[in-house]
Amino acid sequence: MGPEGAQDIRLRVTEIFHSIQGEGSASGRPSAFVRLTGCPLRCGYCDTAYAFTEGEWMTLEEILGAVATQPVQDVCVTGGEPLAQPECKQLLSELCDRDYRVTLETSGALSVSEVDPRVFKALDIKTPGSGEEARNDWSNLEHLQPTDLVKFVICSREDYEWARDQVQRRTWGCEVFFSPSWEKQDARQLGEWIVADALPVRLQVQLHKVLWGDVRGR
Repeated sequence: MGPEGAQDIRLRVTEIFHSIQGEGSASGRPSAFVRLTGCPLRCGYCDTAYAFTEGEWMTLEEILGAVATQPVQDVCVTGGEPLAQPECKQLLSELCDRDYRVTLETSGALSVSEVDPRVFKALDIKTPGSGEEARNDWSNLEHLQPTDLVKFVICSREDYEWARDQVQRRTWGCEVFFSPSWEKQDARQLGEWIVADALPVRLQVQLHKVLWGDVRGR
């Protein structure tokens, strides 16, 4: 897409920053983050509620220019819920065209069927503890590739047992991660549950919070 077309597409952006990817298969990598504004969900463990309404409108060209100033090749498009803005799909494709390694962090409540297949999708399956379990769009699993991942944020033993049943009941075409909800679920205890059940999942902690705490822009 030329500069003129890029000027026609606008997205509301909460922030663009450079940090360490704290979750998923790219955990530990320096990355640029594009946090889009807006989300139709209200998860009980949400740590980015400021992204519901903050932000400013930027053209696609302006976003791509801001990302180009970051000294990294990994870009994570997140939110809020980035797919709440339909133009997000164009942003993802444009980033891929520029040879970035692009990850989309999405709630799993909106369809990923039209997301560029070059994008690594991180799909957050909502547990009962989130308060948004009913919003899960299970048809999204049909559109995941082996390089993608699904994540369950675990808030309690009840959440763990629910997520464990989902893992054992379904066929997964990608890696599955269990993540303890920050300050709600002890990571060591969650690890012990996974080991006891020999569950074929990966335990992850939010590395960025381990490094810097629950602060904005990290």
